[in-house]
Amino acid sequence: MSRHRDRRGRGLRGPLAHPAVPAMATRAEAFDDLVIDTAQRFRGVLGRRWRDVEFAVEDIPPSDPAGWEEGVPLARLWPAHGPLPARIVVYRRPVETISRGTDQAEVVHEVMVEQVARLLGVDPDEVDPPR
Repeated sequence: MSRHRDRRGRGLRGPLAHPAVPAMATRAEAFDDLVIDTAQRFRGVLGRRWRDVEFAVEDIPPSDPAGWEEGVPLARLWPAHGPLPARIVVYRRPVETISRGTDQAEVVHEVMVEQVARLLGVDPDEVDPPR
């Protein structure tokens, strides 16, 4: 009886990516990059406040929704408090769910426009004028 390395006797599998090719980014990493790229667009709108705003991604929103939130939030804004900067958090899984069949970058952009507008206390059209 011969011993096989796998059930078909073909031996060990090769690497998932060739050494010269970088491995593919995960969906979560790609989403993080999308949020970072979108946040960069608001640098001009925020001006000097840019340094005072943190952008973050979390997989899901906390289980205790804020009083004004209806349904599942796509993002949340925490205003600056004392030494803590303002923070805009985009929730990856809800955004991925509603963006199925549409352009995910567009959904992320709209969600972040709403949050930046709330941070500045202005209409979303002032942050991202319609074309």
